[in-house]
Amino acid sequence: MAEIKEEKINNLEQAHLDFISTVSHELRTPLTSIRGFADTLLSSYDRLTPEQREKFLHIIKDQSNRLINLVENLLTVSKMQSEKELLIYKSVDVLPFIDSAIQMIKNQYKTHKYICNYEKNLPKILVDTDKFQQILLNLIDNASKYSNESSTVEIKVSQNYAKNTVIIAIKDEGIGISPEDINKIFNKFSRIDSPLTRKIQGNGLGLYITKTLVEKMNGKISVESSPKGSEFEIEFKIATPEDNAIKKIKE
Repeated sequence: MAEIKEEKINNLEQAHLDFISTVSHELRTPLTSIRGFADTLLSSYDRLTPEQREKFLHIIKDQSNRLINLVENLLTVSKMQSEKELLIYKSVDVLPFIDSAIQMIKNQYKTHKYICNYEKNLPKILVDTDKFQQILLNLIDNASKYSNESSTVEIKVSQNYAKNTVIIAIKDEGIGISPEDINKIFNKFSRIDSPLTRKIQGNGLGLYITKTLVEKMNGKISVESSPKGSEFEIEFKIATPEDNAIKKIKE
């Protein structure tokens, strides 16, 4: 019994060390880049062309945004693991949240095409609105980020009458995910190694956060993939009449 307890402690300590090591690496890379280009601007400003200065400033800005994104994701992970985090459930229509997420994301991917196929008369679902919006942003951004320029991202929403749920499917035209990587993509700091992902900055926390948030709200997430692209599905229970009544009282 003592040996089992000691093994668990050792595993936790190793997991903690691995986490610190990974975070340190993720922080060091953009910080080193920011410091390097800032030093170059300070020491060689007069010898640089206006184009070079602008290029270096853009790199500093991009790397700063990378740091901000990492810190925000780490704070989200910390909150999710805290028992004190409270979810505030509301009965909501799905479609306005999807339309809002697309509007926010498509400005970053101007060559992408976004197609929406919505089933008519969709019922409301019961979710924490902030967390639900974050889930949609993560999934639609991923579909855009990890697919080639001028490709299509399709968002389908339908009702599963047998399960009494609403299903949101987000399909891309990327390079797909290999079968051996499917089980890894929802792990912390997990990134698939491919020619496309090597070009794109990321910290491997987005899908971990997405899966955790979906399951915290009693939903389900799944993925199917082929060399022609991937399709992520999230599924949430339909709000009952009692849920809708509670929402109206709170409003």
